[in-house]
Order: sequence, then C-alpha cells, then structure tokens
Amino acid sequence: MNCDRKSPNYNKVLPRVLAVRAYATRSSLFWARVASALVLRASCFVRGPSRTRTKDQGPHALPIREARWAILDGHVSRPSISEPQAAEQDAGGLVRLGGWLFRKRTALPVPIALALLVIPPRESEVATTWLLAGLPIVVLGELIRLWGVHHIGAVSRTRSERLGPLIDSGPFAHVRNPLYIGNVLLWLGFAVSARLPWLVPVVFALLAIEYHAIVRWEERLLETRIGPPYKDYMRRVPRWMPRAAGSSMSGGQAAFSWRQTLFSERGTLIAIGVGYVLLALKARFS
Repeated sequence: MNCDRKSPNYNKVLPRVLAVRAYATRSSLFWARVASALVLRASCFVRGPSRTRTKDQGPHALPIREARWAILDGHVSRPSISEPQAAEQDAGGLVRLGGWLFRKRTALPVPIALALLVIPPRESEVATTWLLAGLPIVVLGELIRLWGVHHIGAVSRTRSERLGPLIDSGPFAHVRNPLYIGNVLLWLGFAVSARLPWLVPVVFALLAIEYHAIVRWEERLLETRIGPPYKDYMRRVPRWMPRAAGSSMSGGQAAFSWRQTLFSERGTLIAIGVGYVLLALKARFS
C-alpha cells in the first residue's frame, strides 16, 4: 500500500527521515538508510498510489515510493552547510586538520604545560638561572601579543568562526600571524624556564605543525568570506617570516586603547604569572 504527500503524517515524518538520511550519508551506514525508508513506509497508510506530480505539489514533488528509493539510493539533498564546513570541503588533509585543531586549540597546550611541570630537570641545573633565562623570551612573546591585540582587539580570543574586519596595521603589517608567533615564543620561554632545554625543539616542532595547519584553514575561510581584499593582503604580507618594511593600507592606527588591550589580554597575563609560580614551586621541591 502506497502513500502520497497528502497523507497527514507526511509533513511530520519526512523531516525525521531526512535527518536520518543526512546522518547515514555522513557515516556511510547502509542500514540507517534502509531504516529511514521503512519509517517513511510504515508511517503513511492511506489508500491510493500517487504516481504523478500535480501542479500544486511543485516541480520537486515525488511520490512516496519514488522518494523512498531516492533515500536508499542517496539522492536526497543534504542540509545546507556553514561557511567553515564549506571551507573544509574538497580541501587537503592539512586544511581539515587545521579546522579540527582550531576548534580544539584551547585544550591543545595542556599536554605541553603538564610536561613542563612534571618532567624533572637534571640535578646539575641551577633553577634560578634557568628561570631568568627563559623570562626574556616569554616577555618578548607577550609584547608581540599585546601589540597585536592592541590592533585586532578581543576577536583574537574567539573560539568560534566569527570574523572582525581585515586588520593590516601594527604587527599585522609585517607578518600575517603575529599572535601565533607570540604564542610560540611564550611556550619556548617556559620550556627554558622549566630547565628543559632539550624540550625546546620538541615544543617548537609541535606548535609549528599545529599553527601552520590552523593558519591554512583560516586562510581558506578568510578567502571565502573576505575575498579579493584578503588575497591582496596575502600577496603583500608574508605568512610567517616578518618583513621589516610593513605594508598597511589602513594607515597603521590602532583600533583599541591600551586599557582595552590589557583587559582583553588579562587571561594570558594571569596564565603567565601562574605558570611562573608553578615553575618556582617545582624548582623549590625538585
């Protein structure tokens, strides 16, 4: 027994079936497709087949039998996707990895922090000397971050895909990713202060891979959303190696006051202070 689009259950059932179908397409589960077709079949018990499209049904209307087999064959269109998801479609593995790392980047430094606090240094190392040796590297990294946040503002701390305007002033006139460079310097300085100099190249390699993948994903997203202005910015300003002569089309004026900058960066400043307190405790009891 067939049912058509006039069935009272049709509008209630079809959204659920399409949701199952979308999940089945993503997970390649054949049986989930079969189940969705059976649910649609069992939910519509009206007499009379509907084998033709009527004028009021529109050009995309399908009889239930045809719709059922369209579901099984994978011809039902998927729901619309967001721009970040579109940026990952047809992208290489590095870009997809970057999208995943971007969404998880808050937790990614945790293993590095634990390693710096847990791994014991060599007995011969003088704690105070190494703590002070790493401090200038940390300060340099944070100064770069403060300079960048002074121009880009709180959007630098977002964990979503929202974007502010294109910024090409301050450090962004010399290199496209100054905040990530500042982050790398922060962690390298902490590795030195933790009396683990052998860990410095390991930390650098891990962060280089992580941030390069994230940047490739961000660049794809920014090209999609901003278009030609961002492509022009990419041509003018290098990705990683700072250029002494900056290239800014906006005049180089900072958009935020230093008070706003310090407030936005308060989390990082607190984390630096806490980090050095923990390293001092480690030195005291190790």
